[in-house]
Amino acid sequence: MPLGMLASGAISRSQFVEIPLKLTIARIALCRHEVIGALLAAFFWSPSVLCADEYAVGADVSFLTQAEANGRAFKDNGATKSGLEIFKDHGYNWVRLRLFHTPDKLPNDLVYTIALAKQAKLLGFKFLLDFHYSDTWADPQKQFIPQAWEGKSHADLVEAVYTYTRDTLAEFRKAGVMPDMVQVGNEITVGMMWPDGRLPQHWDQFADLLKAGIRGVQASREDTNNGNGNEGDVAKPQIMVHIDRGGDIAGTKDFFDKCAERGVEFDIIGQSYYPWWHGTLDDLRANLAFMAERYQKDIYVVEAAYNWRPAEYRKKPGPYPETPEGQRQFLEDVDRVVRATPNGRGKGIFWWEPAVVRGGIASRGMFDDDGNALPVITVFDPRQPPAIAVGAE
Repeated sequence: MPLGMLASGAISRSQFVEIPLKLTIARIALCRHEVIGALLAAFFWSPSVLCADEYAVGADVSFLTQAEANGRAFKDNGATKSGLEIFKDHGYNWVRLRLFHTPDKLPNDLVYTIALAKQAKLLGFKFLLDFHYSDTWADPQKQFIPQAWEGKSHADLVEAVYTYTRDTLAEFRKAGVMPDMVQVGNEITVGMMWPDGRLPQHWDQFADLLKAGIRGVQASREDTNNGNGNEGDVAKPQIMVHIDRGGDIAGTKDFFDKCAERGVEFDIIGQSYYPWWHGTLDDLRANLAFMAERYQKDIYVVEAAYNWRPAEYRKKPGPYPETPEGQRQFLEDVDRVVRATPNGRGKGIFWWEPAVVRGGIASRGMFDDDGNALPVITVFDPRQPPAIAVGAE
């Protein structure tokens, strides 16, 4: 009997119970787990169970260290723990950390980011590094060039992007926290490092800059010596290109087709999906299917969020209530859509940003104003299989 029949509902629970115990303890591996564990987990199926080691359950925790240093305490069922421990307890297996070039107000410089990556790696998280190529936020409204690079010619800027990317990743490697995946730019539908790489005005210049960053990551892949003479034991990060067109097929096609025309080579497509900007779940579903078919690449919804209190939908109805329960339901539904991407191309989802100080974007967080974990954090909780009496048939 195919194991998928149980998870899909093709057989009933009563039929499952009738399966001889000998079958349930057969040494057949599924997702690198024993079949007995997989079958019992499927009996009490949750989104985090099947192939959990292949699917990214992620959180952008770039503000976490700052929040905790400022006295923010995060609590789970009344117990105060480190934020990273709480996410680990609830099935999260990836963190995403942004990096600014030379920030003067925000905390996310190289030293801060390496320190946070070390904490995450110690707990077993995989790590996605998000290069902004700016001293501050880079997003669809702005892509400011780092002050250190202002006034450079296009050729000099291309070289600066390459060497900065390569040398930065060398520092992560020396620290023992090489990223598992790297984003070359953040939400770059409008280009990067304005004005040189601004879109739609300067497609060829933008492509040069994007390819320079990609070459920098590739150069880090080639140097796998961890400083102890051991080759091959350091992560060789996959390369993601991230845009903000979660539910927009036309915008997605325009961007990635133009990248393909200019020879941009990368591994992973990243999309942002905030429903107040990026359309309905059906829009997201359609775009995921389109990308999977047209580009034949794995896809991550690398930014997603919903509010647990009124914020975006004060003056118009939203797809879900802006309540703790509405927030939880949103994540469950987006996760189902990602997992249903054709050909298994939907590889994960990241929340932005779950653990911050009070105010501002805290409405999108996974903790209330008193630091208590909200229901949304339980979406990927590991489910405990039921006990089986020894000798039962």
